[in-house]
Parts: sequence; C-alpha cells; structure tokens
Amino acid sequence: MLLLCLLSLQQQAFCWGFFGHRKINFQAVFSLPPEMIGFYKTHIDFITEHAVDPDKRRYAIPEEAPRHYIDIDHYGEYPYKELPRKWTDAVAKFSEDTLLTYGIVPWWVQTMKLRLTDAFKEKNQVKILKLSAEIAHYISDAHVPLHACHNHNGQYSNQYGIHGFWESRVPELFAEAQYDFFIGKAMYIQNPGQFIWDRVLESGAAADTVLKMEALLTRNMKPDEKYAFEERSGKIIRQYSTAFSAAYQQALDGMIERRMRQSILATASFWYTAWVDAGQPDLKSLTNKNFTPEDLKEFEALNTGWQTGKALGKICD
Repeated sequence: MLLLCLLSLQQQAFCWGFFGHRKINFQAVFSLPPEMIGFYKTHIDFITEHAVDPDKRRYAIPEEAPRHYIDIDHYGEYPYKELPRKWTDAVAKFSEDTLLTYGIVPWWVQTMKLRLTDAFKEKNQVKILKLSAEIAHYISDAHVPLHACHNHNGQYSNQYGIHGFWESRVPELFAEAQYDFFIGKAMYIQNPGQFIWDRVLESGAAADTVLKMEALLTRNMKPDEKYAFEERSGKIIRQYSTAFSAAYQQALDGMIERRMRQSILATASFWYTAWVDAGQPDLKSLTNKNFTPEDLKEFEALNTGWQTGKALGKICD
C-alpha cells in the first residue's frame, strides 16, 4: 500500500519546466546589444521570475492553453502545406474553433511581438517588462518537439510523462554543469512569422525521435533502473532516474541543449526586433515605471492559482 501511495505522487510538469523557462529568459538578456542590455540587466530578476507567468495563467483561464502548442501533425504530413501560415487564411479554411483546439503558438508569438513593439513605442516600462518575460515563454515552447505533436505526453504510445521528462527532468539534471549557453548576439528577424513557423516545423520533425529514443531505452532498461524515488518540495515522488536521464540525453545527441540554446537566441532576437521596429527608443527614458496595485494582485492571483488549482485545457504533465 505504501508503494502504491508513493507511485501516485507525480511531479507536476510545466512546459520547459520552471527551471528551463527562467534559465532561457535569464541567459537571453546577455545576448542583447549595448543599447538594450543595461535596461534588461537592471530588471533581470523580473524577466527571470515572470518567465513562467503564462504557465501559471493556465490555471486561471482556459484560453491560455492553446497559446503554448500546436498539434501540427493534425494537419497532414510535413511540411503541412495544407495549413495556411496566415491566421485569417487558416481561420477561413479550418475555423477558429479548430485552430484553438489544436493550438495556436506560432500565431500567438506574432501577436505578442506586435504588442511588445507597441509597448516600446509607448515607452511603457511595465508593459515592456511583462511582455518581454511572456513572449519568451511562447517562443521557447515553440522550440519543444512535443509542443508540435498530438502525442504531446506519450498518451497514445504508453509513454505518459515523457513531456516533463524531456523539458524538465533532463535540463534540471544537466543544464547547469554541461550545457553551453554562450550563443552570440541577438539578430534582427526580417520575417518574424516565417521565423517562428520554421522553429515549429523543426519541432514537429523532431517529435518522432523524442518518442522513439525513450521507447528504445525503456525496452533495454529494467523498470527499477528507469525510475527512482526522490524527495521534492517535502514529498516523495517517483522520478526518472539520473542514469536513465543521462542515457536519454546521450541518445538524443544533444537535442535538448540545442533547442534550449536556440530558444535563448530566438528570445533575445525577438526582443531586439521589437525594439528596432519601434524605432529604437531610449530605454533610459521610459514612462509608467511602477506596477499598479492591480498588477500586483494579478501576480499574486497567478501564484495562488497554480499552487492550489487545476490547469485548464491541454496541459504538459
């Protein structure tokens, strides 16, 4: 009975994991040009901490979930030419309800980019910070293979839990000691729409490998070698073992590190592109620098919601 109770305690998984999203946002700051890096470094704690607000918001509104993924394999076969890349064309062909059912991350990234550009034009510091932190989340999610696959958590292949394994467990174990986060300087993105769609297509193409490598290792490892029990946040949980995680990372030949690095560069590049498109405003002379009581209540509500509530819509655990 005790064993059954322990097995029932599963770690809740978030897209890229809280560690991953915060690490991506933190590192992206250091790829910005001199005109931007001073402002972002001053507010790096906020940018880092609020990287996970979109995941927390999934506990508040059902509309949030589709913004994190796209089951692109629902629309045929690679490169999914049947799916229009322009939102209005896609709605006309498939309906908005269908698009929301199967995810809208590439379109949502473009919406967030336009909002961030407007915030820079307004020189609105609060908006710049909030939108910078949050657009990074959606950009990073678009780089995750299982965010572009209907079998997003191995639920159709008896691999339940692989989502959090790829995005959370492996990076938490190995990123700090083994990953190289020096990725160069942000670049101007000439066509943000095409850029994010290219990343989604890459993710979709890699999803099969993510699933196949885990299945292969599982066949070659005993169950008591695949899992281990660990204490986390005061609870005993069943978790993928360090040995299995290391073997999986090796089997993927650095895929997780590459996608994490690409997420960092893409995040910095979207920030930079939005700033350039806004006319390169002086970030030393911004307005609206203080968060309102309503802003603070929103942050508090997000924290309370994800700690005590249930995620709405399709989730990553």
